[in-house]
Order: sequence, then C-alpha cells, then structure tokens
Amino acid sequence: MPSIGIIGAGQIGRAIATALTRTSTPVTLANSRNPEDLAETVAAIGPGVAAGTREEVASKDIAFVAVNWSMLPAALSGLPDFGGRIVVDANNSVEAPLFKAADLGGRASSDVFAGLVPGARVVKAFNHLRPDLVSGDPASECGRRVLFYSGDDVNAKDEIGALINRLGFFGIDLGPLALGARLVQFPGGPLPALNLVKFG
Repeated sequence: MPSIGIIGAGQIGRAIATALTRTSTPVTLANSRNPEDLAETVAAIGPGVAAGTREEVASKDIAFVAVNWSMLPAALSGLPDFGGRIVVDANNSVEAPLFKAADLGGRASSDVFAGLVPGARVVKAFNHLRPDLVSGDPASECGRRVLFYSGDDVNAKDEIGALINRLGFFGIDLGPLALGARLVQFPGGPLPALNLVKFG
C-alpha cells in the first residue's frame, strides 16, 4: 500500500483523511504551522491519522494538497522536487471567504498548481464533492458515489483510480488535465457540486 499524506487540515483535507481512515488506510496530516497544533484534529478523526510536517507529507508516495487557493504558494514553498511522486490537486480556485473566482489569466487551475509542485505527477481529484460527501458513506441509494479524476500520467491516474475504488467510490477518468481539470474546476466547470451515483 502506498504511503499517503495530506497538506491542508481544512474541511477538504479533514474529509479526505476521514475517508482514508474509514478504510484503515494510514495517513499523515500537515498544516501550515506545526504538528502539535493538529492534536485535537487528528484525535477527532480517529485512529490511523497522524500529525506531521509539510516535508513529511511531501515525501509520501501520494501527497494530497487541499488548502485555500491564496495560500497555495506559501503551503508549497521550500519543498524539494517531488521526484515523480503523485500529488493530488484537491483545490478550488476561489478566494475565501467570499468565494470570488481567482484570476488565473485564462489558465486552468491545475496548470497553475502543477507549476508549484515541480517533479510531481499531478492528478486532479477530490475537489468537486462537498466535504461531507467525501467523508461520508460512499454507498448511496444502492449505488456508489462518483468521484472524478484526471491527469497526464496514466500510471498515476491508475493509482488514484484504484484508491478511489478502494475507498468505496466509483471513479471516472476524465482524461488529461487540459480537459478533465477544467470540467471539475470550481468555479467555471460543469461538474463541481454534482452528487452523482453509479448504479449496478
């Protein structure tokens, strides 16, 4: 099983950690400060999640990043080259607290994100569902809740697709980042916030 970490202990980061620990998948959670600040958070999520540093998360086989858009550069600055490891872009290009769209100059948010994680194999995923749906039971109405993912590296997508399925969701590959990331980009894409269920 690959080692997994999350940079970002907000609603999305905590939801992903909860989904992982529900299936007994160990995960390391980091914030912008220090591990000691996360003691209550990891205790609330439960066994299987540990507090760590950004550097520890960046060294994992799979590193999720889920932080406020304006804080991304600071959250990722100073980290070493990812050396081909998988980084999951679970971010949305909005500025809290007004949820105003960030000015990306016409670029896809994942294109901007990829520039902040040199050497990473980027997969866009886990950003289009509400946090409570990510952390909740993926079984719904006799089906499985859908999670979209996209990326340019086939093997990286296969790993994330397998992880999504192991968590109990139904993964749908939207293709390369240039296409898939725009479909799930919030705001602007047609797929964010859709709670879809795959039957059968």
